[in-house]
Amino acid sequence: MTQRLFIYVLFAALAACNPVHHAALATPARGAVASTHELATQVGVSVLARGGNAVDAAVATALVLAVVHPQAGNLGGGGFAVVRVDGRTSSLDFRETAPAAATPDMFTQAGLPERASLVGGLAVGVPGAPAGYFELHRRYGALPWRDVVTPAIELARRGIPVTVRLARDLWRRRTLLSTFPATKRTWFPDGRLPVTGSVIAVPALADALAAYQARGPAAITTGTRAEAIARAARDAGGVLTVTDLAEYRAVWRSPVQFDAFGWRIAAMGLPSSGGILMAETFGLIERRGWPQQAPVDRLHLLIESWRRAYADRYLLADPQYTGVSPDVLLDPARLDRLARTIDLQHATPSAQVHPYGHDISETTHLSVVDAAGNAVAMTVTLNGSFGSGVFVPEVGILLNNEMDDFATRPGAPNLYGLVQGNANAPRPGARMLSSMTPTIAVRGEDVIAIGSPGGSRIPTATMQVLLGMVVEQLSARAAVRRPRIHHQWLPDRVYAEPGALDGDLQAALVARGHTIVDAGWPIGEVHVAARLGRQWLAAADPRQPGTSARLVGVKP
Repeated sequence: MTQRLFIYVLFAALAACNPVHHAALATPARGAVASTHELATQVGVSVLARGGNAVDAAVATALVLAVVHPQAGNLGGGGFAVVRVDGRTSSLDFRETAPAAATPDMFTQAGLPERASLVGGLAVGVPGAPAGYFELHRRYGALPWRDVVTPAIELARRGIPVTVRLARDLWRRRTLLSTFPATKRTWFPDGRLPVTGSVIAVPALADALAAYQARGPAAITTGTRAEAIARAARDAGGVLTVTDLAEYRAVWRSPVQFDAFGWRIAAMGLPSSGGILMAETFGLIERRGWPQQAPVDRLHLLIESWRRAYADRYLLADPQYTGVSPDVLLDPARLDRLARTIDLQHATPSAQVHPYGHDISETTHLSVVDAAGNAVAMTVTLNGSFGSGVFVPEVGILLNNEMDDFATRPGAPNLYGLVQGNANAPRPGARMLSSMTPTIAVRGEDVIAIGSPGGSRIPTATMQVLLGMVVEQLSARAAVRRPRIHHQWLPDRVYAEPGALDGDLQAALVARGHTIVDAGWPIGEVHVAARLGRQWLAAADPRQPGTSARLVGVKP
């Protein structure tokens, strides 16, 4: 099929899609897509409508997010995908890695700029997204690679549309984006903040995507574009090299799989902590009879289980360096003992909870389920919103600041307040620990793909929505919209969104010893695609403007 004909078919398919934002439900349907941006969701649905599978749709959606959601969905970052195809579940790790010149003490040396792990070239890890998307499609895609990449190229040639959300985020991060001249020239044309409805021209991004379509990851990780990426990082104080870029590989890993509440759940394993946190939490609350508990006891059990699971996170890292095996943390006998340490009437101070052995715009998520029940849950990130602030004009991409996800100063909190151990120190080629929690839950023919952005709040947001659906029998829409809480061991506080706790619930939790504070910003942005019985579901989180959920084959 020619590129022009493909685009015609694409927009014809879009016209036939049900223009539903935030939630959709229908019988029959042929698939579901939910993401953070309407244009990306539309492209994913159109790919399914043309006979593509869930992997084709997920990769096409992610590549469009690399154009229209530069805050996070960017080729200069990385991520994880949990995939279910033909009844088999696997996971792909395309997390960024530390450059070869990284050292455990690289961020503690004298003379470094303030926030060097967050701003500038030293914060940049080796991007994994180009290799990840290509490898995911190579193994499981059904449509030709060219067809999957074409929509992103076409959108990039038109420029990046400035939505309400993008305009807001550009304003919020205007200091970061004004730090480096090349970044400022692109994102603030004529020195002014772009307004909603305007378009930001980034022609180099369209050219890079076209080269990526023709040559795969090598178009970005070798040659002149790789030289430009390494030069941009180096000029901003970094140590990234063209060799680092050329040697990067995405890695297939076994997901964390466990049974809970009648479902078989698969979530991302190390170097993501999300699946381990979910498995430990669900194991603890199920042992304490969570479905039968009163509302205040359910909340208390969740908080106490998160407190213990996040304490264990302190030991986790790249599988090569982690301080303890996940199998040890999730051993049923250990979970039995740990569950018994939870006092239903009293909060355990975090100072008394030790790791085993005593040692939101920043990320984006998409969920896809196709007609055959194949599913993809994919989370990608730059770490902080707009990453390190380093822009590569020759490639049209921003570079991540993932190095802050290492324990840059062991014992000190990172961007998300997480305290991490020495196992997660920077090392050459190591993959920094993550909280991303792309998840697929299966029960018979039922399948749910779910995940969220949100830093350390990703696992707790994802868990609350999944529990709402599989235990409390809430609709996807209701589960996504319900206000949330969060606890992560340190600091020892319960963060609550407005409306999450009524007066009686809050008073009861405070009486048990919990400290409750306002969440300050949304706890996650959860997107769900599912097939439950004969119904197809898609729900996008309305906590952020512009999120979108659509179904395939449903007329307006």
